[in-house]
Amino acid sequence: MLLLIVLAAIVVLLLLITVAKLNPFVSLIVTAIGVGLATGMPLVAPSPEVPGIIDSIKTGMGNTLGFLAIVLALGTMLGKMMAESGGAERIAQTLLSRFGEKNVHWAMMFVGFIVGIPVFFQVGFVLLIPLVFTIARQTGVSLVTIGVPLVAGLSVVHGLVPPHPAAMAAVGIFKADVGLTILYAIIVGLPTAILAGPVYGKWIGKRIHKTTPKEIGDQLAEHKEAKELPGFINTVFTVMVPVFLMLASSIADLALSKDSGLFQVLKFLGDPVVALLIATVYSFFSLGFFRGLNRETILKFTNDCLAPTATILLVIGAGGAFNRVLLDSGIGEYIAELATESNISPIILGWGIAAMIRVATGSATVSMMTAAGIVAPIAALVPDANLELLVLATGAGSLILSHVNDSGFWMIKEYFGMSVKETLQTWTVLETIIAVASLVFILILDVFV
Repeated sequence: MLLLIVLAAIVVLLLLITVAKLNPFVSLIVTAIGVGLATGMPLVAPSPEVPGIIDSIKTGMGNTLGFLAIVLALGTMLGKMMAESGGAERIAQTLLSRFGEKNVHWAMMFVGFIVGIPVFFQVGFVLLIPLVFTIARQTGVSLVTIGVPLVAGLSVVHGLVPPHPAAMAAVGIFKADVGLTILYAIIVGLPTAILAGPVYGKWIGKRIHKTTPKEIGDQLAEHKEAKELPGFINTVFTVMVPVFLMLASSIADLALSKDSGLFQVLKFLGDPVVALLIATVYSFFSLGFFRGLNRETILKFTNDCLAPTATILLVIGAGGAFNRVLLDSGIGEYIAELATESNISPIILGWGIAAMIRVATGSATVSMMTAAGIVAPIAALVPDANLELLVLATGAGSLILSHVNDSGFWMIKEYFGMSVKETLQTWTVLETIIAVASLVFILILDVFV
């Protein structure tokens, strides 16, 4: 019954948005309440341990926006400074001159892959989306053709490569070697990102031609004709400040004692919120004051750019609320119990459990952590089980078939200005390609290592 309820909820949600034309935020909240009622969740929490429907919705929305609201606000301000200063245009012109207009989608994949290694998916996305908008406007190429490779690069490293939190936690659960896991993740991740990014992106981009959404695009993709553009190195360094800080934080995890003062400082500076705050403030100087802008102008830029993010945040938050109700209803635990009764290879088992929980609940982190916790004791009884590849398998499965119960789905939809159907055709298929291709490459690698 739980599986049927989840399937019915997804169908109802799609009908509310596409047929009834109900606002996605309202549709998500209504569907979340419906799932809670159908699964027998209490209307009001009888105890702190047993959440009620509305408590679950509040918690899901709060947990999602508690991080993303800050990240999107700061990232949008940084993007606005890149746009208004001409920095995004400078990077776009440099990439176009180096790779050529026909190959710029390859450049975007590698940029996403490299920038995404030390940063969260959402952070990398808001850092680089102004670049996507600018290149799309300059070339006239579909936003999908340019954006899909970027998102593919970011998503692959988010799901497979430590030091991302879920992957790092899975390393600990499986007691795998961090260095080998990173090496194998890069071996598996690069060809996967190529298939899901430039290859699929070029194919689907010919069929779905999207231009930059006007409202958010006007904020993040200004075109500067009469003004000298900032230097390429200056602009890239500004964008890379949070990447460097988060990378330093990841190195601190591996190299420093957790009791040392330097560890505490690096972890604080490398937190995504602090790192983006530092980068945003730095951009006020490197792309603002030092280039002749005054305080009033910078204040206007940072105020103006936040308005278009309000709708995006609400929809993402509602997606988090829907996700939380699915988790609190017990669907994840139910799927995990079903999976443990099977008798298959630990790699296939880990991938399969993560995939089923991901599809049902929408959370990549929850599905990866749950799958790792279930498979680790089983793998311990299997001789010669490759623990590093098990980490990658659970990470790959946790990315599959992102759809309406995933807040990331709504973020991609809103920023790219796509319909639900178009988002399913691009983002959902992209994530599924990553999950399946990764599994194939993991199984091939398992033969040799």
